[in-house]
Amino acid sequence: MGIRHVAPVGVLLAASALLGVPAHADNEPVGGTTHSAGRTAGRAPVGGTALGARGIVAPAEVKAPPKTAAKSYVVADAETGQVLAAKDAHGRYLPASTLKTLTAVTLIPKLDKTMKVRPSSRAVNEEGSAVGLVTKPLYTVDDLFKALLLVSGNDCAMALAEANGGLDKTLREMNAEARRLQAFDTVAKTPSGLDKPGQSSSAYDLALIARAGLANRDFQRYTSTKTGKFPAPKGYYEIGNHNKLLWRYKGMIGVKNGWTSKALGSFVGAARRDGHTIIVTIMRHDGYFWDEVAGLLDWGFAARGRVTPVGTLVDPLPEAAPTPTGQAVPRTPQVARSTTPQADGSPAGGGVSPGVYAIGAGLLGGGVLLVYGLRRRSRRGSS
Repeated sequence: MGIRHVAPVGVLLAASALLGVPAHADNEPVGGTTHSAGRTAGRAPVGGTALGARGIVAPAEVKAPPKTAAKSYVVADAETGQVLAAKDAHGRYLPASTLKTLTAVTLIPKLDKTMKVRPSSRAVNEEGSAVGLVTKPLYTVDDLFKALLLVSGNDCAMALAEANGGLDKTLREMNAEARRLQAFDTVAKTPSGLDKPGQSSSAYDLALIARAGLANRDFQRYTSTKTGKFPAPKGYYEIGNHNKLLWRYKGMIGVKNGWTSKALGSFVGAARRDGHTIIVTIMRHDGYFWDEVAGLLDWGFAARGRVTPVGTLVDPLPEAAPTPTGQAVPRTPQVARSTTPQADGSPAGGGVSPGVYAIGAGLLGGGVLLVYGLRRRSRRGSS
């Protein structure tokens, strides 16, 4: 009697494996709720359960962090990764130009700093903040990164994307880098941070990105530079960093501010004192935030090493090992849905080959005939 049930189940499992279809339904939304991918239903928020709260989360051992008008913030120890305090850490907001930190983290390792770049007309005419590029090969990649992170040049963001092989390729790589850093609240739709539907980040993710950037000497050099020379058709001109705390706060080493009328103010800041680095990120601030960020930095330096952390800045995922040059890569049949990312970071749909469907259909049909034959034999034996 048991064989009547085992046979069809085995056939169904075999068909499921070949078709790449799960044997059970999983309706949990991919990417989380509309508010935050870091707070996916049924899963712990990235970095710790407490970081899923929308209100202020702070340790009990010391005085609460100073107040800020920002809707979201994170205070973290860069060395240990400990999150010392937070507010709506995984809330998804428009990042404005703080997204340029992801552009830099993604592209600095890929582009030769000495390479000359001729910006396109599209790059030169990017809206918003700009350094004033012209369509002449006056600029090195190093020049463009400097202006990207000092004066928030949207024209530089597009020129760097073009130097990397194009906008679509760069956005794919930015979103792949965000996933490698486990910055799952972040979706890049532009390399500049100019507002675009579907683009987002969070205070937690910006802290992850800043921590990764500060581990790169060139990134840290750019973000800590106060003033610099930038090429022009007739010589050069001076540019100055928009991060006001580089002049006002002891130990400030970066990183990036941003503002649009929709995103409001956002800021990623890092300061180093006595060999320790504190990162403060804020999002959606509707006014003057510099003094509030300084207060959060002061609190972070006073709290580090003395409090129980409320969460953790997770480490990046390991990078896939490259295939050795000259070795053939074996081709295997792809039977599962492809998850190759689109430029906007969403998974691309993939189809199953008709041959696989034919094999699956054959197995199912064979299973039906097998069950039918077994039932007939069983009836003859019992009559």
